[in-house]
This record gives sequence, structure tokens and C-alpha cells, in this order.
Amino acid sequence: MTHIRSFLFVPGDSEKKMTKAQGSGADALIFDLEDSVAPANKAAARAATANVLQGDRPCQFWVRINPLDSGLAEADLDAILPARPDGIMLPKANGPEDVAALSAMLDASDPEGRIKILPVATETAIAPFRLGDYAGAGLSRLWGLTWGAEDLSTALGASTNRDESGDWAFTYKMVRSLTLMAARAAGVEPVETLYADFRDDDGLRASSRAAQAEGFTARLAIHPAQVPGINEGFMPSDAEITHARNVVAAFAASPGAGTVGLDGKMLDIPHLRQAESVLDRAAAFDRG
Repeated sequence: MTHIRSFLFVPGDSEKKMTKAQGSGADALIFDLEDSVAPANKAAARAATANVLQGDRPCQFWVRINPLDSGLAEADLDAILPARPDGIMLPKANGPEDVAALSAMLDASDPEGRIKILPVATETAIAPFRLGDYAGAGLSRLWGLTWGAEDLSTALGASTNRDESGDWAFTYKMVRSLTLMAARAAGVEPVETLYADFRDDDGLRASSRAAQAEGFTARLAIHPAQVPGINEGFMPSDAEITHARNVVAAFAASPGAGTVGLDGKMLDIPHLRQAESVLDRAAAFDRG
């Protein structure tokens, strides 16, 4: 599975912004045909995005299409699929059946299944109830799951999605946790939602480090200035890499053992698997 730390949204109706974003250092760009594009500009955005997709790719190029029930998704796909994006972000997915429907729409032009799908899996009122169903759905194109609070709060008729402290309100914390668990149950990547204040670099970095420690592997970005903090936050720290190497070495020194001792603690096979995952991720970004 391809490792990605940062997904940067870029409006699909601006070739200038899509070209400039390629120097941001993001692991993947999401050329947006949905929320950042006015209805009158949809056709122009499709043409501009298709044009940029045909150029050189310093990173992965994904496209956020319009929702399947919008009446716009088929035109989006007709425009961009000949240029072979690396992935499709599907907004307002109600559940696995929407990902399956999109997969079927991709099959004619991409029968080998190279184009992956990242649904925003919490933006409708029914969607959170379906998160656990992704695990048994057999969706070979499913790359990960991400969540969003803005459209969900609209769907719920909420006046805010924050509590008095400025943190996510309980409903959105719950949905975030369910997304993390659902992604892990399905064997795909859990992607943290965006950090809205692009001027708060310290807050972004702290939030990203906390999300990585909790189990998320990537994050959405809404501004190029956020990319360095996200990339750093979703990398294992030097201390984590050192500990992971020590765990692997301890098990290697005791072939066939189910448990080993390290630094006064007993470790078992899940600890080994976690350490191997840390080293795999570090190696993917040349920090191994």
C-alpha cells in the first residue's frame, strides 16, 4: 500500500494553483471539483484538472469529484479518467455501497484497479452507522477512510461542531474515533480531517503528532503552509524509530519466542508487529 502523510486540497478550476501546489512537498494533491468550485465553473474545472493530470507528477494526483447523487459525478469522471488520476476522493459517501458503485464506474477505463478511492465517510447522518461495514465489503479499490465535520454538522442541523473549549463536540469526537477504528478493521489507511486554522502552525503540529500517536497515518490540508507540519507530524519520531529497532532486534535475538523482555517490560507479538509497521513507515520516507 502506498504511504501518504499529507493530502493537499487545490481548487480544480485554477491551473495556476494546481501547478504551484506541486512544489508544496505534499505526498498527494487533491484537485477539487466539489466544494471549492462554483456551479458555473464546474465544466471549466474539469477541463483544467484533466489538463494538469496529463503533466508530470512530482507526487500523487487525486481528484475530489462531486457526490454520486449530485448529477455531476459522471461528467467529472468522463473528463478526468482518460488522464488516469492516482485516486478519487468520494464526498458524502453513505456507506460501502457508494464506494462499490464508484468502483464499478471506474472499471471500464481502469480494469486493473490501479485508481484507488478515499471516501469522506461521515458527511451524512446515516454514514457513521455504516462505518463498520467497510471491513467486510470486499472493496479492492478502497485506500482509506477519512472523516469530516462541516457537512455532518449541516446534516445534523447543528449550529456548531465545537464545544466550549473550542475542541470537537462529543458527536464529532465519536465519529472521528469510529472512522479510525473502521479503517483499521478494513485494513486501510485512517486519514485525519483538516485543521481549519492554517495560520496556527504550532496547533497543527501538535494536533498532527497526537493524531499519529493515536493511529492515524495521514491528514488533509487546506493550505500549502500546512504541509511541512503534517509531514513531520505523521512521521515516527527518532525515539519511536529507535524503540522499534530495539523491539525487532530483541525478537530476532530470540527466534520463535512469543514474548521477550526489553527495558524491564514484557513484549509480545503485537508489539513486534507495531514496531515493524513503524520501521516500514520510516523507510518509506527515507528515515529508516
